[in-house]
Amino acid sequence: MARISAGRLMAVMVKEFIQMRRDRLTFAMMVGVPILQLILFGFAINSDPKALPTAVLVADSSPFARTLVAAMENSRYFAITRVATSEAEVDRLLAEGEVQFAVTIPTGFARDLHRGTRPVLLVEADATDPAATSNALSALSTIARQAFNPDLTGPLADLRADPDPVELRIHRRYNPEGITQYNVVPGLMGVVLTMTMVMMTALAVTRERERGTMENLLAMPVRPFEVMLGKIVPFVAVGYVQVLLIVVAARLLFDVPIVGSLGLLSAVLILFIAANLAVGFTFSTLARNQLQAMQMSFFFFLPSMLLSGFMFPFRGMPGWAQAVGELLPLTHFLRIVRGILLKGNGLAEIAAEVLALLLFLTVVTVVALRRYRQTLD
Repeated sequence: MARISAGRLMAVMVKEFIQMRRDRLTFAMMVGVPILQLILFGFAINSDPKALPTAVLVADSSPFARTLVAAMENSRYFAITRVATSEAEVDRLLAEGEVQFAVTIPTGFARDLHRGTRPVLLVEADATDPAATSNALSALSTIARQAFNPDLTGPLADLRADPDPVELRIHRRYNPEGITQYNVVPGLMGVVLTMTMVMMTALAVTRERERGTMENLLAMPVRPFEVMLGKIVPFVAVGYVQVLLIVVAARLLFDVPIVGSLGLLSAVLILFIAANLAVGFTFSTLARNQLQAMQMSFFFFLPSMLLSGFMFPFRGMPGWAQAVGELLPLTHFLRIVRGILLKGNGLAEIAAEVLALLLFLTVVTVVALRRYRQTLD
């Protein structure tokens, strides 16, 4: 066996360090991905969300009602963001996802509490993501049991004993049984599309550059937008095939309810697919080879998975993480697909999310076209 030469070994090591220094993008990814994971998992991920937006419908403005609302806010699980004036407004707030909970304090609440007849406290929760509501509902049970103790004095002291002074009636809307698949399977539609669309498009242009066929494409009388559109359209068809398979599996294998319009979902879907394809096309104009294109795709996919609300409750993240998540198309698409399939949302309820996708698509398309024009020089 030949002896290992320290000189030759050192020469190879130096050569690799030089190559690493030249390939700055790959080196940045090697350093950046662990740092990104550390920040996201260490600071942004929280499985016990607090300050959840809550609407209250108060039909009895008694001291007991004010005590209950104050106790909910003091628990830190609930943030009273809206005071509803009707049941229709409560339905709208929950359907559009503006609030996570709606608490209705009925007429005669204080009177029934004085009489010991246990008034009903209706709590409606948006249960499309069961993980976002479970701890808050447990805290609410404790609040309903103990919040009135300071007020139940003198002849009312007997109401502190069992049974609880109020009857807590919880209505888990859109997912009454808290089935995780109802939340995960529709979300997988967006995750799969993000992963495949960005990656495949990022490799499309880069592959031509590596194979030497890019020159032929640039020599053709084709405008940048036409090249971009030609690269994207075939993958749109692939994306629709993927979605069809997921929808069929969701219905037949996991029994996920499809309450809303599949036609509306199909119409919105093209915006989401186009947005991810535009991101991939932009990466292909930045990357020098397919490895770099793959690394950029992963760098985009990781925060999309963690900050969109797919794996962890979106409202459980700190403010800065939610702000970053709002910039990602997957965040808005998850709200759209869960809203359509589970809530039966129409265009009016998802309009804000559709506009966010359209804005993202416009900005990324402009960036991609500018970058592609630079490659023509």
